[in-house]
Amino acid sequence: MIQRQLQAVVNRWLFRGKIVILYGARQVGKTTLAKTLLREHGGDLNAYYNCEIPSVRQVLEQQEPELLRREFGAHRLIVLDEAQYIPDIGQILKVIADHLPEVQVIATGSSSFELAQRTGEPLTGRALTFTLYPFSYEELGQLHRPGERLGLLENWLRFGTYPEVVQASQEDARFLLDDLTSRYLYKDIFVFENIRKADIVHKLLQLLAFQIGNEVSIHELALKLKVNERTVSRYIDLLEKAFVIFRLPALSRNLRKEVSKKKKVYFYDLGVRNSIIQQYQPLKGRADQGALWENFLVAERMKYLHARLRFPRQYFWRTHDHQELDYVEESDGKLHGYEFKWNPKKAKTPVAFAKAYPKAEVQLLHQHNFEPFLLA
Repeated sequence: MIQRQLQAVVNRWLFRGKIVILYGARQVGKTTLAKTLLREHGGDLNAYYNCEIPSVRQVLEQQEPELLRREFGAHRLIVLDEAQYIPDIGQILKVIADHLPEVQVIATGSSSFELAQRTGEPLTGRALTFTLYPFSYEELGQLHRPGERLGLLENWLRFGTYPEVVQASQEDARFLLDDLTSRYLYKDIFVFENIRKADIVHKLLQLLAFQIGNEVSIHELALKLKVNERTVSRYIDLLEKAFVIFRLPALSRNLRKEVSKKKKVYFYDLGVRNSIIQQYQPLKGRADQGALWENFLVAERMKYLHARLRFPRQYFWRTHDHQELDYVEESDGKLHGYEFKWNPKKAKTPVAFAKAYPKAEVQLLHQHNFEPFLLA
């Protein structure tokens, strides 16, 4: 079994007076990680509560300190899995934190919007949040030697890195991904946000899947979907909070020619993206080869940084006359720019970027030199 990098990160923060909230999409391994932490600290499965089960919800809906103590007091650590299904979960967790400080709680949720809304104010100062993603390129090194990992790179750009998928045959991987995207991926959006137009959500995702690596226009998406712009913006926000997609803003320091308001949209997992548009074919000859590579590197870099609790500002950069850099990081007042090419090519730093940011470093990353960008 691959040991998740987040395990060590969470371990550092257990039993320090904070409730730990573990976010992530469905089937990325939150339950497995939470149970692993439970066993590691001497707990048993009696301290694991699946909050999707009605009888469990009845127990957990109690807000009386003594009743909660009777249920949880014998445990050093408890896991509340899919905690967003508990009404007033934030208030319940606050009661546990205030009256049972000796009990460490790990609460998981596959929909950050719902759990965040329900835990926001009551847990101010009482909780820490972490996000679990599909396997990272670095984590997959536990299964494969460096040369093998490079050999499997194209496979991961086609089928992604969900735990069930990475060791499956291509036929099984397609089935698992299609099952995930058709049955589980958006479940919480429909349950909690009262969205009944599943076809609009799916069509929106298809449009976004064809636009990875490009700036997204809310206006154009609304016209194509025949809905208003506010609906498109809301659905994109919900899809991001359900860990299906994420957005990258434009870097702009108010230079006249810089694009400032547009955003790019990427998928957390390329297998999910390819399932949505049913394109699993090999990369050779694909028109979206460069877009897949860009999405892969941006998503994997995010995993790399978050595993180290590093949160630099992340952007893309472009001018109105189409000079651009795929990805820019800003940390400690320094800018680092990156251009992504699947095949090695010569690339020059855009003249406008070099003039505007003369102290910034710029690097070209291709399939033969990218590993230091994603590995310690």
